Amino acid sequence: MFLGMQAALYYQAKTVAIAAAQQGARAAGAEHGREADGVGAANDFLAEAGGDDVITATSTSANRTATTATVTVSGFSLSVIPGWKVRITQSASVPVEQVTAP
Repeated sequence: MFLGMQAALYYQAKTVAIAAAQQGARAAGAEHGREADGVGAANDFLAEAGGDDVITATSTSANRTATTATVTVSGFSLSVIPGWKVRITQSASVPVEQVTAP
């Protein structure tokens, strides 16, 4: 029973982490987006999705090049097994939006 609950908590935290990374990557990859925009968007998503009630000790980083924006979200899933922490790291990348002349 505890193993099933642990699996559900892990899956939920992993799903929230990848969704936050995707949200952040979209913000960082916008035409005038910056790395800070990506980190902010990912952190806002994490807070709205439950914050520490879903994934704890989160850290968010972003990297934007001329062609690609990447956001990485890391943290730990909640645990019903004392002393057992499962680390989660999820990344998302998108192409940077560029306006070109016709």
